[in-house]
Amino acid sequence: MNRSVLATIIIAVSSIVLVLVCLFPFAWMALSSIKALPELYTVPPHWLPDAPTIGNYITVIFNSNIPRYFMNSVIISVGSTVLALILAVFASYGFARFDFKGKPFFQTFVLVGQLLPTAAIIVPLFITLRYLHLVNTYWGLILVYMIITLPLSVWMLTSYFKAIPIELEEAAIVDGASRLGILFRITLPLSTPGLVAVLVYAFVTTWNEFIFALCFATDSSVKTLPIGLAEFSTEFNTDWGGVMAASMVMTVPIALLFLFFQNLFVGGLTAGATKG
Repeated sequence: MNRSVLATIIIAVSSIVLVLVCLFPFAWMALSSIKALPELYTVPPHWLPDAPTIGNYITVIFNSNIPRYFMNSVIISVGSTVLALILAVFASYGFARFDFKGKPFFQTFVLVGQLLPTAAIIVPLFITLRYLHLVNTYWGLILVYMIITLPLSVWMLTSYFKAIPIELEEAAIVDGASRLGILFRITLPLSTPGLVAVLVYAFVTTWNEFIFALCFATDSSVKTLPIGLAEFSTEFNTDWGGVMAASMVMTVPIALLFLFFQNLFVGGLTAGATKG
């Protein structure tokens, strides 16, 4: 009994410490975003602002390009996520339900795309986009982000589709259902947690991506939020208040996405990792 109580206490304390460590950067960012600039440079630092202000948010929203970059990020992230999800569904269903020559090779080949370092693919991608006249366009970044999120999305969904009993589909085939009908009416509804896991992964990856956006979107009409954060730093100065306020604007949508899909996201990752 004593061991059980001690174990419970240790787990509770460890969990609290872990939560505090994880939340501290976000709490510091939120507090810093409502501090006046002089307070951000005080030593030792002031944990709570002496005179809270929304001046940093006013600067970010009305006197910077952050609103435009926010819309760019929404368009590009949603577009690439939807495109990657559609392609991943069909590719994953094929890998999970059909046997064909070279299947292990193609599955491994898909994963290789996820393992390639950014430096190895950035030049070929830039040359390809320039040839297609897609540099500094929404479609250019959407296609690039789809490329970098699709391999892992395919592997995650393949594992999830394999976990669905094939007998359900066989019964539907006996009743005269087509393969597409089975996919949309049976497999996908049963795969909601896996689909949400892929959706969240793809959206968060594209929302936070910096290197490709920096190289393929040099025009302000296409730049995304991560690039916008860098614009608050100049050669001689950094507006840390603006950086923190813009970071909050960038973080809140992701936090809401995780909170909204939390249970389905965790369930999808767990099922995809433990079943196959």
